[in-house]
Amino acid sequence: MRIRKAATSDVPLIGDLIRELAAYERAAEMATATTEQLHESFFGVEPRAFCDLVENDEGTVVGMVVWFVNYSTWTGSHGVYLEDIYVRPEYRGRGYGRALFVHLAKECVAKGYPRLQWWVLDWNTPSIEFYRSLGSEALDEWTVFRLSGHELKELASSG
Repeated sequence: MRIRKAATSDVPLIGDLIRELAAYERAAEMATATTEQLHESFFGVEPRAFCDLVENDEGTVVGMVVWFVNYSTWTGSHGVYLEDIYVRPEYRGRGYGRALFVHLAKECVAKGYPRLQWWVLDWNTPSIEFYRSLGSEALDEWTVFRLSGHELKELASSG
């Protein structure tokens, strides 16, 4: 297998992988990112998100990881936030997901980042078990909040 940085020519494929992941997560209708948005996000003037692809021995892309640099005020340092990891179902259980985590762990260590962090849906037992097998810990005491759409615009215009 080989892990490589995504290229601009990969953007349509990345879009396909994102939509497959959204369907798996029972939220296909929420995956609305356009090819243009993905291109700008990963390859624009100042990319703030990164995508790496994993290929099998035949050179077929079988999965991806999308990540960005975050910051912790508690540690006073940056870290990696894993936005999405996805391996196509027919390639799971062959070490591709683990390889993507090793890849990101190496990125953290090389840059002196003390954390690699992500979310997982609470019903996604296979992924939770996989993450635990890597030595990660669940932060069950935290609740994720989101402000978006109309409510975000309303708050922005309130003051």
